[in-house]
Amino acid sequence: GILEQHWNGAQLVDTATMLAWAKSMTWKGSHPMVKLSRRLYQKGVSLSRKAMREIEARLERNPLLPKWDILIRPI
Repeated sequence: GILEQHWNGAQLVDTATMLAWAKSMTWKGSHPMVKLSRRLYQKGVSLSRKAMREIEARLERNPLLPKWDILIRPI
């Protein structure tokens, strides 16, 4: 993707380096909002069908790569 092309094989040796590369990239002239999350997520949690439908309604899947190329519309 765009981020991988931007860092072009740079050694991401620590969190600070990784965040610096992510913050310095642009897409269509905009910089991303980059924040490190140290939150641990519980395994085995699943969404209700209603909650999943609400999330799916925000997704636009590329018909050529529907599993991998997904645009997520903000809330």
